[in-house]
Amino acid sequence: MRIKDLVMAALILGALWLLADLLSREEILEGHAFAVDGDTLDLAGTRVRLTGIDAPELRQECMRAGRPWACGEAARRVLQEALRAGPVTCAASRRDKYGRPLAVCRAGGVDLSEHMVQQGFAVAYLGRAYAGAEAEARAAGRGIWGASFQPPVEWRAAHPRGS
Repeated sequence: MRIKDLVMAALILGALWLLADLLSREEILEGHAFAVDGDTLDLAGTRVRLTGIDAPELRQECMRAGRPWACGEAARRVLQEALRAGPVTCAASRRDKYGRPLAVCRAGGVDLSEHMVQQGFAVAYLGRAYAGAEAEARAAGRGIWGASFQPPVEWRAAHPRGS
């Protein structure tokens, strides 16, 4: 190989390494937030989706003691209460289909996704990182586990946006 070819190969490899490094970096978002729903925050005007969980949709109802219960609104309230612990720090490494950062977020040192699952107001998914917390909430009958509910993914399919 000629020196010119070696230099070109080194430049290409360096550029690829730099691109891979840029794509893998976490985006850090910090500040005060409010709960949009049980798994979405508004952090300084940016909608951030909590990763690893799925909470009832804001308009979703569950059945508890034979009566409709606004479990989606209850999930939003539980998340809002957790946000009172202080400023939020979110680490996002990718985005969802709506362009929102998918992030692990903490308030007062507490992982908000784990908190929502532990309280019974979200189900665990995506690698089941919170499966143990879900099993605990389910066994204790906390939140939606003390009611009958349609999994949020199924509820969304039956109630498309705009309908």
